[in-house]
Amino acid sequence: MFRRREKSQNVFNYGFSFDGDEANCREGYEDVEGLLAHLDNVRALLEEALKIAEIVRLKVHGQEEELAKLRESLSDFGPQFFALEYGFRN
Repeated sequence: MFRRREKSQNVFNYGFSFDGDEANCREGYEDVEGLLAHLDNVRALLEEALKIAEIVRLKVHGQEEELAKLRESLSDFGPQFFALEYGFRN
C-alpha cells in the first residue's frame, strides 16, 4: 500500500530507475535549502542503504553560487559538480 506524501523540500522531481543491480536516483529541487532539508530527512535511511550498497557517482548541477553552498555538505559522497552557465527555466 502506498500513501501519497505531502509536497515538501521544494522538490520538482524525484524518482528511481534501474538497470540490473544498479539504481539511479534523479532529483530536482527549487533551491539548495530544499536539497539539504531532504538530506536531513533521509540521513538514517541513507546510512542503512550504504551498509549494503555504494554510491558509484553523484552529479550535482546548478549555478555556481548555489553549488558553493553544497560543496562541504556533500563532500563525503565524492560528488562531481557541474556549473550551469547557459539555459533557462520556466
